[in-house]
Amino acid sequence: MSKAPRLELMARDGFAALSLHEKNAYLQELAERFAETQGREPVVLDKDALARLRRYYLRRVWADLKLPKENPSALDDALNRLGESIRMQAVQGDMAGALMNELPPKRVLRAPPENDAQLMFFVPAIYDAPIKDDVNLMDVAPFSLAKNRRTGVIKYELKDSLITIEGGAESGLATVFDYDIFLNMVSYLAEEVRRYRQDEARGLRPSLPARAYRPSSAHILKFCRRSDGGKSYDDLEAALDRLTKTTIKVVNLSGGKRRQVDSRPLIGGYQVVSRTGTNKIDLVEITIPDWVYQSVVRADKALPLLTLNEDYFLISSGLGRFIYRLARKAAGKGEARYSVRELHKRSGSSQEFRKFVYDLKQLVSRTAAFPMPDFDLSLQEGQDGPVLTMKRRTSDDAPGELPLLDRAV
Repeated sequence: MSKAPRLELMARDGFAALSLHEKNAYLQELAERFAETQGREPVVLDKDALARLRRYYLRRVWADLKLPKENPSALDDALNRLGESIRMQAVQGDMAGALMNELPPKRVLRAPPENDAQLMFFVPAIYDAPIKDDVNLMDVAPFSLAKNRRTGVIKYELKDSLITIEGGAESGLATVFDYDIFLNMVSYLAEEVRRYRQDEARGLRPSLPARAYRPSSAHILKFCRRSDGGKSYDDLEAALDRLTKTTIKVVNLSGGKRRQVDSRPLIGGYQVVSRTGTNKIDLVEITIPDWVYQSVVRADKALPLLTLNEDYFLISSGLGRFIYRLARKAAGKGEARYSVRELHKRSGSSQEFRKFVYDLKQLVSRTAAFPMPDFDLSLQEGQDGPVLTMKRRTSDDAPGELPLLDRAV
């Protein structure tokens, strides 16, 4: 049986002395703090919920029995302190349990930004790219799942390859949220290839797409479905630093031969072309690395790209994004199953396995109320532990795998 989460509560005497309005304001603030620490959805408590919480807070327990205060001995003082401690522990347990019942699970998708309605004017399709040598980036996480800075190296030992992800000593590894910029770059390049092939099919002589991509910061934020507040621009520059310094190294074991593949950066580099009057990034130039360029700008008509649901960017957790990408690659239009131990290995997570299992169970539980884009998730017990099933929802009108030339213009 899991322990009730610990709450930092004011003394009950202090709470009792508050006015009704002050009690309700305190309980609302407590609920918001609790929701943040427990990964649950914050809500505005209605009057019935507030009344229940007030009763729990002031409910009498055994420890309310007071000892005489006239000439108390040292033992009396110790017993009084013990009684107060027991009383607050009981209140904490009651309040934690009550708040767990009042607050719904945290949503899988964050709310889109206010100006999100213009998204499709900017983004015709969202693509993820493969790495060469038949090792796909969607088989593993080529980034850190954590939102906070992570240093060191991530290593994957797969059936046919060894993959190493390494970040800069100061900047750390690129995160799953930084990777949105990589997706923006790949999608831009795919769209340029589509236009190039259209012009070529019409008998024109177009130039190959440029190896440098010059988006505005506002365009990148729009593509990634993020707000355009000041912090977003600061985060963008830090993300570009991490992407430039994060490299992928592959040792291909196919056919029993070991062949070293050179390290490849997620982006080839960047420079800030212009800034706003408040010194925020305005226009940037991103160098498309050769391995990405060669994978997308090639003679094959069916490019090795997978489309992603635009709601991918609204998935709020790094783990949720990793699971979606793996499902998109492995399940496609059907179903795929992975043991949780295999998922832990492929995610590159620095968490202990038991904590990873807990977070995955929480994610799957939340998707029952707030579904993941395109896929339904479920956990079952297998012979060697829990197994995650990822199944495509056939009723969804989600993007499929289409060659670029087959897409509508």
